[in-house]
Amino acid sequence: MSSPTQQEPASPAASPGSGHPVHGRTSLCMALPCLSSCPVGNEVPPSAQSGPEEPDAMTPTLTALLYLGLSVGPRTRVHAGTLPKPSIRAEPGTSIPWWTPMTIWCQGSLEAQEYRLLKEGHPGPWDTQKLLEPGDKVNFSIIHMTDDYAGRYRCDYLSPTNWSEPSDPLELVMTGFHGKPQLSALPSPVVASGGYVTLQCASWMTFYRFVLMKEGERQPSSTLDSQEAPSGQFQALFLVGPVTPSLRWTFRCYGYYSHSPYVWSYPSHPLELLVSGVSGKPSLLAPQGPVVTSGQNLTLQCRSDVGYDRFALSKEGAHDPPRRLGRQPQAELSGADFALGPVRPSIGGWYTCYGRHSLSSEWSAPSDPLDILVAGQLPYTPSLSVQPGPTVTSGENVTLRCQSQSAVDTFLLSKEGAAGPPLRLRSKSQTGQHQAEFSVSPVTSAHGGTYRCFGSSSTTPHLLSQPSDPLELRVSGTADTVSPPQNESAPGSASDPRDYTVENVIRMGVAAFILVVLGILLLEARHSQTRTPEAASS
Repeated sequence: MSSPTQQEPASPAASPGSGHPVHGRTSLCMALPCLSSCPVGNEVPPSAQSGPEEPDAMTPTLTALLYLGLSVGPRTRVHAGTLPKPSIRAEPGTSIPWWTPMTIWCQGSLEAQEYRLLKEGHPGPWDTQKLLEPGDKVNFSIIHMTDDYAGRYRCDYLSPTNWSEPSDPLELVMTGFHGKPQLSALPSPVVASGGYVTLQCASWMTFYRFVLMKEGERQPSSTLDSQEAPSGQFQALFLVGPVTPSLRWTFRCYGYYSHSPYVWSYPSHPLELLVSGVSGKPSLLAPQGPVVTSGQNLTLQCRSDVGYDRFALSKEGAHDPPRRLGRQPQAELSGADFALGPVRPSIGGWYTCYGRHSLSSEWSAPSDPLDILVAGQLPYTPSLSVQPGPTVTSGENVTLRCQSQSAVDTFLLSKEGAAGPPLRLRSKSQTGQHQAEFSVSPVTSAHGGTYRCFGSSSTTPHLLSQPSDPLELRVSGTADTVSPPQNESAPGSASDPRDYTVENVIRMGVAAFILVVLGILLLEARHSQTRTPEAASS
């Protein structure tokens, strides 16, 4: 880019204010080999010019003039030579939101009498300030920032003798002229200490370039050309790292068009990276279970036996930064409860949580991921059946079959009250039905409970169908706690593994009671017969 036209410094052999060499005169610098520039307008007296003068008469004059040139010259060179280059800066920064006031400062020399603000592409000075008294800096105020003020600036100043060279360029950007892009971290805003992460700046607007800005820095971290993504959006992928916990890693991004490189969009929402380490990982729980329904209030609990007092919850692929909470009182555990509010389809996904001490900026290792699934989002209802039946004996083999006439990629089997994730199986097509068979072998009393199954699609793996009707599985017998499972046989056979001790004791008790009653009746009858003869003899 070309610089604005500068006024050239006056030549030492120029008349004051003319800017051109003096003609028809012979200067002292031309007549003598001076070591520094001479005062403007000094002429060689006739005694110093070539002519018929006596050599003795010329010598004192030359000596005096030579002394004058050597003594005055060095001081004059400092004054009339190259001036210090001024500096230029903008407050509160170089990226200014639309209609916001700002100031451009130009700092030069204490001898400056006038300052000029030069804008690239603008003929002549953009603004000028003449000082009543010499000063080393001035400011150029912009009351309201608009796109007219966006551009590339320099400044210079006038000393008593000439103009300085221009300052380094200042690029002044106006933001907030176009819709904001979206900034996200791939695959997650959580990065291991020393690792790298890709930040995606994307927009449906056809921006020419994207700019990544780090919080606290005046200059862009990076600028990249826009590329069309498979989704149809325009994007740029910025590689950031290595990240360290000693710094704050908060970013925003902007977009702009090729015809207006100093007029940017609104900034994206801030994205803060969370730097994780290797300290003890917490655990993440969903008290309601991992399968939830729309409208249900969802709370996730992050717990740790390490005394963390800060906790963060992150969702994979989320545009929002991780949620953060301080420690909440828990019995023998440190932890925090993250209330996510009423369930909606977008709440489904993988979650992890982290903990850290307040005196450290490094977070713990991540918890095991928790998959939150939203039921009732796909328009079909599978059916659930069990073989050999809903009531089984401990040690038997049980198969739970989930079926649907609709196209299903994956079936999920969920047990009511279970904290763990549902069982998953790929769907198989058979005789016009899509089904999956979940085998439980051997079944124990712990498998008893109420089951439901769901279907899901590979395109939306966190959204489920309507639940099947509940199926209650009842497990009878205690063989799994008394002896190893044996071959199945008919109940009541000699090899029946069930224990009849209690029943036998009851039978023996009843028989003993009957014998006692019969004994009492027999004694009563004999006693009656004895009294009858005694009565007859009397």
